[in-house]
Amino acid sequence: MAAISQLNLQAVYTAPDATKTFTHAIPAESSTDALAAKQSHLNHLQSLVPMLQDEINVFLTERMEEDKKAQGAVSEKEAKEEENYGEDVVEEDA
Repeated sequence: MAAISQLNLQAVYTAPDATKTFTHAIPAESSTDALAAKQSHLNHLQSLVPMLQDEINVFLTERMEEDKKAQGAVSEKEAKEEENYGEDVVEEDA
């Protein structure tokens, strides 16, 4: 039987001023049953992908906050839009 090399789930963020690599090791399968090994591998991937997505989202949110601070104060309209992001806002007529 051939040796199984270490596999990784990896995403790379690249910008002009930064590069960040997100990596999760995928456990090597020791099963001699090919179907069981594939199912186990896919189960590991299925659990690792959302974890990777969460890490990327946290990183990108931090980058956005840093960019905002670098740009200075946010206008009142932009602040209100950010506060209500993803919500249905009904404008009331006065």
